[in-house]
Amino acid sequence: MDVLSGIEYFVQAAETRSFSAAGRNLGVSSSAVGKSVARLEARLGVRLLHRSTRSITLTAEGVLFLERCRRILSEVEAAELELSEIHTEPKGKLRVSFPLVGQLVMPVLTSFMHRYPLIELDVDFSDRMVDVIEEGFDAVIRTGEPADSRLMSRPLGNYSLVLVASPEYLSKHGHPQTPADLVDHACLQHKFPSTGKYEAWPLRAVGNETTPTLNTAMVCNTSEALIAVARAGLGIACLPDFMVREAISKGELVTVLNEHIEHQGTFRMLWPSSKHLAPKLRVFIDFMVEELFKA
Repeated sequence: MDVLSGIEYFVQAAETRSFSAAGRNLGVSSSAVGKSVARLEARLGVRLLHRSTRSITLTAEGVLFLERCRRILSEVEAAELELSEIHTEPKGKLRVSFPLVGQLVMPVLTSFMHRYPLIELDVDFSDRMVDVIEEGFDAVIRTGEPADSRLMSRPLGNYSLVLVASPEYLSKHGHPQTPADLVDHACLQHKFPSTGKYEAWPLRAVGNETTPTLNTAMVCNTSEALIAVARAGLGIACLPDFMVREAISKGELVTVLNEHIEHQGTFRMLWPSSKHLAPKLRVFIDFMVEELFKA
């Protein structure tokens, strides 16, 4: 504990640039702070602070040591807070963002709400790349690799894109055998709402074939609508496997060109990196990791 108190005294002195101010913050005398820092310097064998009659400044070694000490004190604070909250039921508002995959997340969200009734969910569904920190989100779920170093992440599960059509459509128009055959079919394409770009179909070409130009029958910015149109026998759609699993099991849709599809995506939970996870956020992350791709 002497080591920890010495670190705390040093951090206060370094941040206030005054033994007197540090003493007032800590409730001890300025001489007690000065002696504690001197003992710390003696133990480390380096000078951490330059002292003068008017002020104190950090040495080069002191600057490096200060950052480490801040992290140490933050971890101690987080551990104490975590232990104090271990018997506290998670509660409060939780602002989260999901991509437009309601079929995947809603059953899990409703289960979470039953499990934690004191947590108020503020949910945003959007495919745009939200700024988690600037927009004040507690957590978001997105696909792909995280690119923001300010965020922590945990993988939730994998999915694949598949091509599907109704049995009626295929009976009338035939089964495509290679990607090149798609030029003769009605293709139902997904457009990202945030960019206006079409989602590429992950087709693996055969031999010297080039990626075909799709004969577009419909463009839509929601996958649910594409499923409905495909089930109605109006074309072939490229959709995440979890969104069409039920329709396939009922025989309403069948997959095509499976051997010519190369795709695997990953859903990840992202949240701001911080010294401590609030109980409401910790249970939300754990619940999503355990339940989202459970089936």
